[in-house]
Amino acid sequence: MPRFLRSILALITIVSALAACVPMAMFASSSGSGYSGLRSDWGTYVTSKSVNAFCLSPKLRLLIWEFEGQFGKKVVMQSGYRDAYHNSAAGGTDNSFHMKCMAADFYIPGVDKARLIEFAMRTNGVGGLGCYPGRSFMHVDVRDRPRGYNRPVTFSGC
Repeated sequence: MPRFLRSILALITIVSALAACVPMAMFASSSGSGYSGLRSDWGTYVTSKSVNAFCLSPKLRLLIWEFEGQFGKKVVMQSGYRDAYHNSAAGGTDNSFHMKCMAADFYIPGVDKARLIEFAMRTNGVGGLGCYPGRSFMHVDVRDRPRGYNRPVTFSGC
């Protein structure tokens, strides 16, 4: 297949994916006490000024929109991109997907974490899932799933 045609097909695929995800996420609500006092960073609510929501891969951004569209509410990021120093301080691994702009720790105010985990387990875009018992947030990343996996690679209490 000529290179030009592959480029056109890739563009059509991306536009189709955006058309399917963006409208529902655009209507996600951020009203209620769960968002009080939070700041917005690059269109995403964050828990503190140290959370970097700028460096999110397109695949991760689309995944976040899927969650927002499904639950009708905006996510609140607890952690996004981390440089090596912040990753070490957070207890992240040396090859953390946070350092590759491919992971986010988040919650959705008013949505039970068990419902978020259940949705993540059946969402194809979730490559890795961390559940962290006793914490309000969960981790998702967009790594490629190993061959034969029909659900995310899980760790930390899932």
